[in-house]
Amino acid sequence: MSPVYELADRYVNRSAVLDPILATSRGIIGHDAEMTDYSPEAQAARAALDRETLAELSRLPTPTAPDRIAAEVMRERLQVAVDQHAAGERLRDLRIIGSPYQAIRQCFDLMATTTVQDWELIATRMEAVPQALRSFEAALREGVSRGVVAARRQALTCADQGATWSGQKDNPAFFPSLVTKYEANRDGDTLRHRLESAAVKASEAYAEASRFLREEYAPRAASRDPVGSERYQLWARAFLGSAIDLMEAYAWGWDELHRIEERMASVGDRILPGESLTAVVDHLENDPERSINGVDAFRRWLQELMDRTVAELDGTHFDIAEPVKRVEAMIAPPGGAAAMYYTRPSEDFKRPGRTWYPTLGRTRFPLWGEVSTAYHEGVPGHHLQLAQLTYRSAELSRFQRLAAAIPGCTEGWALYAERLMGELGYLENPDYELGMLRAQAFRAMRVIVDIGVHLALTIPPHEAYHGGETWRPELMLAFAVEHGHEPEDFLRSEVDRYLGWPGQAICYKVGERAWLAIREQARQRLGEAFDLKAFHSRALSLGPMGLAQLEREMARV
Repeated sequence: MSPVYELADRYVNRSAVLDPILATSRGIIGHDAEMTDYSPEAQAARAALDRETLAELSRLPTPTAPDRIAAEVMRERLQVAVDQHAAGERLRDLRIIGSPYQAIRQCFDLMATTTVQDWELIATRMEAVPQALRSFEAALREGVSRGVVAARRQALTCADQGATWSGQKDNPAFFPSLVTKYEANRDGDTLRHRLESAAVKASEAYAEASRFLREEYAPRAASRDPVGSERYQLWARAFLGSAIDLMEAYAWGWDELHRIEERMASVGDRILPGESLTAVVDHLENDPERSINGVDAFRRWLQELMDRTVAELDGTHFDIAEPVKRVEAMIAPPGGAAAMYYTRPSEDFKRPGRTWYPTLGRTRFPLWGEVSTAYHEGVPGHHLQLAQLTYRSAELSRFQRLAAAIPGCTEGWALYAERLMGELGYLENPDYELGMLRAQAFRAMRVIVDIGVHLALTIPPHEAYHGGETWRPELMLAFAVEHGHEPEDFLRSEVDRYLGWPGQAICYKVGERAWLAIREQARQRLGEAFDLKAFHSRALSLGPMGLAQLEREMARV
């Protein structure tokens, strides 16, 4: 192992000790009984590790291409983490998705539940939930004392999530529901009693955390949602791995949205000739012949689609390693954000890659938009890209495989994968092509509203929707409904997500734009020698990296 790879390995091991929940999400084994400390002191310790590693990295030679690539990936990721810590972002790390508040609960979704030993790990970690929530509360209180706070909207929305998980709303409490899956070995099973006690205390802790957010934090939180240019640029760097021209991206988002919607109108006319796009979408949403009834039936449909896609793509358009062929379709527990998501396999592949679908209480599922979403989350999207990293342990550093998630690269690839499946002939059914185009329009809409609201930009005067006005949060939902073609309850959750996670919403379309540009550059450079399968193989073999580095590496002959 080279010095760079040795440093990467040490960093991953040390960061796993400092953040066991992140270790679980990365698939690092050995930390599932532990819980992350989110206190200001613990956050400072993680930042100190990042700075120490950067300093050591600067002294190491990089004589080979793999060393150079691995070092550059690590340097870029650690530097943006250090910059975010210095800006106080970890002291206001509260939002509807992607914050410690959700991670403390969601880590249990990834834990094995097969053996008694598995349940003992769950019990130990569940007993630590109250302290983990208190440590996060300490960080938020420190942020308040420094005038570094999250937005009030995020505090109140997270309070609702906590109320759901603690059983204060319509759904059963999460932790006691989890314990019901445990099968006691005998009467008077002590582990059963331990699990039940821990579940009650964890539920009570989320109820208390919900009260704290609603009654103490929210009144002191920021009344404004937009974060401004400086914070937005920092977050955009975190999600894209490069700096971009935000004004150019905003203008491009409008052009891209109009281009996609013209294509949508054309495809819609093939489904219901002469009808408006709104009428077509309504028909696809409500035609019983185009839907599946029942949550279990829908999960089975998703699983069958992903299994079939893996079988058909392997050996033709991609070479898929045997362990990567397994991906599980899951239904997400209630209370979280509304969007489907993916969790990667563990390092040993005992926990497979999984797609998670939030039903939002629905029992009927129109299929027109779900096919391309399954391609996005499964294969050839997130699962193929991220599980492949786990498989390539001999070529990539452990940091590249486990700690270098860069959404511009990964989400961009997944959105590219949706379009690719259309190019490969998998979306010939106009219903499914329209579903893919809806996803494209949805992501273009997000570029517009995310940059527009956070930077308080002007809506172009020639646009029909409030032309000439300055973007503000109150304008987002109606615009999202008009151009996102998704249910309003889903989009309401999405708007909260954009407002609390600046820069995240743009990484899909901006990342896809980068992937398409890189592919076109390769076509022009290689001419008749260009091979799409070889292009994908090289792209996936590089591992995740910032968009600027990705463009540089893919341009190398």
